[in-house]
Amino acid sequence: MKKTLIIALLFLGLSGMVYAQDIAPNAIGLRIGDNDGFSTEVNYQRALSENNRLELGLAWRTADRFDAVKGTGIYQWVWNIDGGFNWYAGAGASVGIFDVDNDFAQFDDDDSELFINAAGDIGIEYRFDFPLLLSLDFRPEIGILNDFDDSLEFDIALGIRYLF
Repeated sequence: MKKTLIIALLFLGLSGMVYAQDIAPNAIGLRIGDNDGFSTEVNYQRALSENNRLELGLAWRTADRFDAVKGTGIYQWVWNIDGGFNWYAGAGASVGIFDVDNDFAQFDDDDSELFINAAGDIGIEYRFDFPLLLSLDFRPEIGILNDFDDSLEFDIALGIRYLF
């Protein structure tokens, strides 16, 4: 009876660990996308529970009209599809500064401005058997404090992250 109980507890404990490993405790890498110009983001993900994580990013964006640097934080929910495939959705915000080209007539004499955006995120990812995570996501953002552009913007990006 003791052996059966110990084996059952061990099995339950290990199965819980296997499920918890669907989300890596930490992942760091790049998120490369396009939204009104080319954008590269150094990206870090930290698991908070079995199916929730925090994603933090520092991005550089270049476009015809402006250049920008922004920091983003998104809280994500992650659901397993099958094996190493997951899909996720989240919400968060970004804050940054952009430098506008002086030839852009809509913007007066100011060369740079602070902005705050509300952001959403939905995507799909694949976790390989070795420490690599590939993702493709869609991140809509809307300016909530922004004199330059308060419209809804769509960002589609490929993520490549190292798991640790």
